[in-house]
Amino acid sequence: MFDGKTILITGGTGSFGKKFVKTILERYSPKRVIVYSRDELKQFEMAAEYNASCMRYFIGDVRDADRLNKAMDGVDFVVHAAALKHVPIAEYNPMECIKTNINGAQNVIDAALTNSVEKVVALSTDKAANPINLYGATKLASDKLFVAANNIKGSKKTSFSVVRYGNVVGSRGSVVPFFKKLVDDGAKEIPITDARMTRFWITLEEGVEFVLSSFKRMQGGEIFVPKIPSMRVVDLALALAPNLPTKIIGIRPGEKLHEIMCPADDSHRTIEFNDHFVIEPTIKFTDTELDYRTNPLGESGKRVEEGFEYSSEKNDWWLGNDEMLKLIEGA
Repeated sequence: MFDGKTILITGGTGSFGKKFVKTILERYSPKRVIVYSRDELKQFEMAAEYNASCMRYFIGDVRDADRLNKAMDGVDFVVHAAALKHVPIAEYNPMECIKTNINGAQNVIDAALTNSVEKVVALSTDKAANPINLYGATKLASDKLFVAANNIKGSKKTSFSVVRYGNVVGSRGSVVPFFKKLVDDGAKEIPITDARMTRFWITLEEGVEFVLSSFKRMQGGEIFVPKIPSMRVVDLALALAPNLPTKIIGIRPGEKLHEIMCPADDSHRTIEFNDHFVIEPTIKFTDTELDYRTNPLGESGKRVEEGFEYSSEKNDWWLGNDEMLKLIEGA
């Protein structure tokens, strides 16, 4: 579906963006691939690696509505990956996080509608479900904006959906490279916030594949959640540094013990498919009545039981140490 099409990715020089672009170039023959981001050095370095004739690099911030509008001229598909994501930094700099994650989301929506973009997929996070930190709260607001955008498009053909998943093994913001650097630097112990802490885990490749499949599955307004494994953070430390002791340092500002991707409060509108869940929108769209139990690929799902919660603590799929090491090696 991407052959001959123009694709724009905000925050395109990040870990996800680079993997996404690499996959698109290897698998499809796009008309243009536009990387939209604000860091000129990262763009310069990425352009040296990904220099196909279809590549375009736009310096711009999602806070800049005019620049976004110009960048989306002629665009067919948008992946919105730009965000401020560091939980403690967001706690200390709340308005900066709000400007990027909420105002920036609305700017992406407005630009997509102005330019009649066909489909927009916004990347979210497990921290947006029942959020206790500002980052999660801004991403919840962003999710709501993208879902509701389907109700304000009027005669436009644009559809908006959201993809929500957990920690990415190969990303720069993951705890994995932090632990590995400690080991490489000769640390005497590994700091752990809490021995009970659990997290969802997904590889960059799996994240990209899930976004690509979501473009094909989407009808507009749904939140896609992949089925992915959990692991205790203390077990992750043991896998990476089996000979080092751990030290409990306490939970950081805004951190949770466990993450949730499908809250129990949303169980009445959560549909389970073979390898993912879909959370239906809370609002009804004025121009269409959608049945999210069947998607455009012909896949069928069923509603979960009342009170069902998909959390990293209650997950029935857990990673062992060797499995995690294989994921890290392949990242």
